[in-house]
Amino acid sequence: MKWLNKNGKGLLLCLAIAVPSWLLGRLFPIVGGAVIAIVAGMLVTLFIKKRENLESGIKFTSKKILQWAVVLLGFGLNLNVIFETGKQSLPIILCTIAVSLIIAFVLHKLLHIPSRISTLVGVGSSICGGSAIAATAPVIDADDEEVAQAISVIFFFNVLAAIIFPSFGTMIGFDHASGEAFGIFAGTAVNDTSSVTAAASTWDSMWKLGSATLDKAVTVKLTRTLAIIPITLVLAFLRTRREKGENGKQVSFRKIFPFFILYFIAASIITTIVINCGVSADIFKPVKELSKFFIVLAMAAIGLNTNIVKLIKTGGKPIFMGACCWIGITAVSLLMQSVLGLW
Repeated sequence: MKWLNKNGKGLLLCLAIAVPSWLLGRLFPIVGGAVIAIVAGMLVTLFIKKRENLESGIKFTSKKILQWAVVLLGFGLNLNVIFETGKQSLPIILCTIAVSLIIAFVLHKLLHIPSRISTLVGVGSSICGGSAIAATAPVIDADDEEVAQAISVIFFFNVLAAIIFPSFGTMIGFDHASGEAFGIFAGTAVNDTSSVTAAASTWDSMWKLGSATLDKAVTVKLTRTLAIIPITLVLAFLRTRREKGENGKQVSFRKIFPFFILYFIAASIITTIVINCGVSADIFKPVKELSKFFIVLAMAAIGLNTNIVKLIKTGGKPIFMGACCWIGITAVSLLMQSVLGLW
């Protein structure tokens, strides 16, 4: 009861924003509920005068529920299918991730972009958009405005990719009789799952391929999602070393270790075992939907904690970084497919 009195009002406000945002996101998947929730939260917060009774619930939603969303995401991962696809796409995935992180690091140094925003944009671009940002934010102790800024950058290039890539794929000569080449391209070069789905589905519709491209793209995308695990562990280790150097004190790695990633791995293993026992993967659909809703709910809270005026004023450099990461990933994905004989 005490917890409810402390967090209830803030949580209810987040729910009031998240529910319509989630429904709108289902109607407009290219935009997605997470982005709608962030924008709605930023607009609503302009009209809130007294926040004292809301702060605790909003903070709980933006931090804890965001971690729960990542854990539930694991129930969408059949490791057997992912490892099989990974044999073909892993070199491309590793190269695109490396290029994006290197570009983000270089631009962070050259343009003096804050390190946490640089990390979130680099990781979000290279791995899986909003989900990767959700997993990384608590590990590097990013604040809500930094998360909102990174999500906004990723969203912008997600929409561009979903709209441009099908026509671009036709222009550069991807095979029309098979969805394999474009599926790998979409799965490695588009950030968020919703935009991967939009781009791949458009290709299937253009060339009457059923769901061949979509199936390939989503599986490659889920393979990329596994990179969340080593990335978050490395970032936790680096943060421990940095804080030790800055403060001159021993910092406990255990205190900042992302334990929710272990639960994410456990969820993936459970999914794999259950499917291997002959149970349909459809049993996990409600959990996967709950994961998506939790991300939308957390984004509503992040929007409520974000100053939209400040976000617009400081957004130029992160957008430039996002553009460079996006172009770099696209170029490397195409180059690697060519080298491996997939295109």
